[in-house]
Amino acid sequence: MAADKSTSKGQAWFCTTGLPSDVVVEVDDMTFHLHKFPLMSKSKKLHDLITQQEANPSTSTTRLQKNSSATAEEQQDDEIEEEEEENEESYCHISLPVFPGGSDAFEAAAKFCYGVKIDLSSSNVAPIRCAAEVLEMTEDYALDNLVSRTERFISQSVLKNIKDSIRALKSCEKLIPLAETLGIVERCIDSIAVRASSADPTLFGWPVNERVEISGGRRKTTSSWFEELALLSLPLFKRLIFAMKSRDLSPEVIENCLIHYAKKYIPGVSRSNRKASSSSSSIPTESEQRELIETIIANLPAQKSSSSSTATRFLFGLLRTANILNASEGCKAALERKIGSQLEQATLDDLLIPSYSYLNETLYDVQCVERILGYFLNGLEERSAGRIEGEEENSSVRSAALMLVGKLIDGYLSEIASDANLKPEKFLELAVALPEHARLFDDGLYRAVDVYLKAHSWILEADREKICGIMDCQKLTLEACTHAAQNERLPLRAVVQVLFFEQLQLRQAIAGTLIAADMAPEDLPRPSNLRGTEEQDEASATAEAVPAVAAEVPRQQAETSGGGATWRAAVRENQVLRLDMDSMRSRVQELERECSTMKKAIDKIDKVGPRTGGGGWRGKFGCKFKTQVCDSHERTVVEAGKGRKPPPSSSVGR
Repeated sequence: MAADKSTSKGQAWFCTTGLPSDVVVEVDDMTFHLHKFPLMSKSKKLHDLITQQEANPSTSTTRLQKNSSATAEEQQDDEIEEEEEENEESYCHISLPVFPGGSDAFEAAAKFCYGVKIDLSSSNVAPIRCAAEVLEMTEDYALDNLVSRTERFISQSVLKNIKDSIRALKSCEKLIPLAETLGIVERCIDSIAVRASSADPTLFGWPVNERVEISGGRRKTTSSWFEELALLSLPLFKRLIFAMKSRDLSPEVIENCLIHYAKKYIPGVSRSNRKASSSSSSIPTESEQRELIETIIANLPAQKSSSSSTATRFLFGLLRTANILNASEGCKAALERKIGSQLEQATLDDLLIPSYSYLNETLYDVQCVERILGYFLNGLEERSAGRIEGEEENSSVRSAALMLVGKLIDGYLSEIASDANLKPEKFLELAVALPEHARLFDDGLYRAVDVYLKAHSWILEADREKICGIMDCQKLTLEACTHAAQNERLPLRAVVQVLFFEQLQLRQAIAGTLIAADMAPEDLPRPSNLRGTEEQDEASATAEAVPAVAAEVPRQQAETSGGGATWRAAVRENQVLRLDMDSMRSRVQELERECSTMKKAIDKIDKVGPRTGGGGWRGKFGCKFKTQVCDSHERTVVEAGKGRKPPPSSSVGR
């Protein structure tokens, strides 16, 4: 029997053994022309059906005549028709309309009955196992039957490998509930969960949004692992995730599984790929996508993701998709809380979430960002409250995360400030939501204020002062102060504060520079002195002998060795520095006079009444100076003055 060959003609399957077939089995749209003895020797089910039809030959012959004529018409094969007509009375007809695994599984079972070697794999072993169960090809009926053969392959081969287990689980989707009854689904799920938990954790640390192709490396293996997992249907995937959670699997592994699965079936989650990776025919409907995204969000681990920004970028994409699909409020709130726990890993592009609701007039969803920021700050407070001794280093990490978020929010404010529909109250709420120590400098906040005032020139003076009041002028750099002093969009009170603190900063800079400049050249160590000191140290001299030894070293020795050139350069730089300081003193005096003039003018305005015009007060006050920052690193004062350029008048240089 092992030498028997099988052929397939159209929708008919023949076993060419040299003997005429006496059994016709219909499975789905395929007709199998077989022989009684091989089938009856391995399958108890076929044995019973054939015996039953042999007991009623009239019924069998009638059904056979109809089937034989139909087969002859379809195949138009004269030789087969003649053969069937000669053996018409001995034929049996068996119909199996609902067969697990379809015609492919029955073909494998039929080959096994004929003794032909079948190739078992992780993709076909489950259908063949179910087919063997339906045909009752058990060990009790025949030794080394198909049931025992497939069970041995499943336990010894499929369940030993995670990828094979996933493929076998995928093949069980069309075999339920029989595959459930046989325990194939449960065993595959347990095997995947066990293999994933016992695998090397470094395998799951690679970014899952990129296809890494490194032959012989672990990255390729990990990518294929997730690709196989993403082929499962949603019910089986949910069961697998629950099994992973029950085994306390690493949250990073579970999160990566969810990310890869969502990217497979939800278009638009990733901005780099707006199309679904699967074929167009398999794209789920809107309701299926909503169910999928709610399942993904509900199973996301509560723990903070890895340091990579890949997961954070995916979470923001998931939030945008949840807004589009009108997911439940609880689902979106859980996702926002998850994002808030790792907001320091986000980028400005992530925060630019479009507003999909007609209730929001702004271009971007500012309220969503405000809620996410609130979750982030609440998380910091909870961790600070639960801090114990010995966690000072964690405190520094939290401070760094807060400053990163502060810089991120300032950039977001600058981006949304140009929106004409953004109300001052919303702008203020988001700007003051961060604590004071979140910003080292307020330059980013000043830039956002400047953009907002430029885009909202029609707002009231009171609102302008409130908006400018969120800035701390003491935390502005000299560059920002220079721009703010000439910014006509700022209210008068804000400009006066900027000028005042700019003067303080200049005084502090001058004071620190003068202290260094007042040091006499004789007090500075000369290269010849240092060289003499080293020679005395080598001779084990005492520290008190250093000045004497330095005095004995002739100046000519220092000049011949190259030290004189360095000394002359230092003296020349000191002279330039003194000239620069003189220029700085005159500059400060000019600033003081201008500031005094402005204060007197402001007092007169307060007595007369509020000003009616905006932007023309500098002509009244006679404020004609241009604020400059002295550069003490230039070689000469003349070169420093030529190298300076007036600051821009419309934007803050960064």
